[in-house]
Amino acid sequence: MKSLGSFRRKFAPWNDPEAKPFIAIENVTKKFADFTAVDDLSLNIYNREFFALLGASGCGKSTLLRMLAGFEEPTAGRILIDGQDMRGIPPYKRPVNMMFQSYALFPHMTVEGNIAFGLKQDGMAKGDIEARVAEMLKLVKLERFAKRKPHQLSGGQRQRVALARAVAKRPKVLLLDEPLGALDKKLREETQFELMDLQMKLGLTFVVVTHDQEEAMTMADRIAVMDKGKVMQVATPAEVYEAPNSKFVADFIGNVNMFEGTAAAVANGKIDIAIAPENFTIRTDASKSCAVGQPVGFAIRPEKIRVSRKQPADPSINSAHGELWDIAYFGDMTVFHVKLESGRIIKAASLNAVRTVEDPLGYDDMVWVNFDTDAGIVLTA
Repeated sequence: MKSLGSFRRKFAPWNDPEAKPFIAIENVTKKFADFTAVDDLSLNIYNREFFALLGASGCGKSTLLRMLAGFEEPTAGRILIDGQDMRGIPPYKRPVNMMFQSYALFPHMTVEGNIAFGLKQDGMAKGDIEARVAEMLKLVKLERFAKRKPHQLSGGQRQRVALARAVAKRPKVLLLDEPLGALDKKLREETQFELMDLQMKLGLTFVVVTHDQEEAMTMADRIAVMDKGKVMQVATPAEVYEAPNSKFVADFIGNVNMFEGTAAAVANGKIDIAIAPENFTIRTDASKSCAVGQPVGFAIRPEKIRVSRKQPADPSINSAHGELWDIAYFGDMTVFHVKLESGRIIKAASLNAVRTVEDPLGYDDMVWVNFDTDAGIVLTA
């Protein structure tokens, strides 16, 4: 039998032109009076995909999730799940279940009572309910806590109960609204991997709403970055991070250094970008077609930039001189802020691969920053 990890590495139905989406969101608009929360949005989500809707508060991601659940109806457009148009179908008749940020557990019920609640509402036989509850308790590793009430559990345990209750009815799609928001950082990181493993074991389609970039990057097969009711980019975590399609996405995802300049030369698969007022040249791979004289942007992540006291071989290309202004040590990496003569702050990050460093960089040191031609990306949008 192939491992779950092996399946996940090869899972990419969106690259198959013959694959049919399990959830099709077609030109959906949602208005509240004169406010447009979701604006002519289209998305395809595939069976067994772990899909993330990522964006800042007010971008429309939760409204979209509520329309999938049936708590809101689109003003225009339609939503299909497994080929069926969901218009007019109430939440309890949809092949979906939703796990809320607050968990919404019944405080007077035990753990097993909470998990069994929806099954009883559906009229499942008592013996089948007991078997399903036992299966869910084992799945979320809460067998020892079956008789406890929610107030007797930790935050992480309550989150698992809510998850077990949500998947007990075997929905085709599980919707998760900021599912890890109430957990502390370490527990949130642990639970991210537990959710990924659970989703693979159950073979369900997960759609998660989050404003946490790290959460989306860790768990999702693909991410839809949203802003003002629109999808700005849909791609895998690596593509969104390394190849953003716009300045908005580059700036929203992770840390980035953004430059504005003019294409000074385009030749041999390279673009020279003249950057002012720093008065230096960036030479980079021509990932976007552009003409000489065209205004362009250039985005580069901090970890792609080197910091050194030593002047590079060619200081006129992809290099700048400045003062080491700030240093932040995070254990696994160190982040440097270098202030150029123009006043611009360049962010660089270095992996701490060894325990000690000879002649470490210090505050107020004069240093060079430099990077390779393939380290960043040209942005025209």
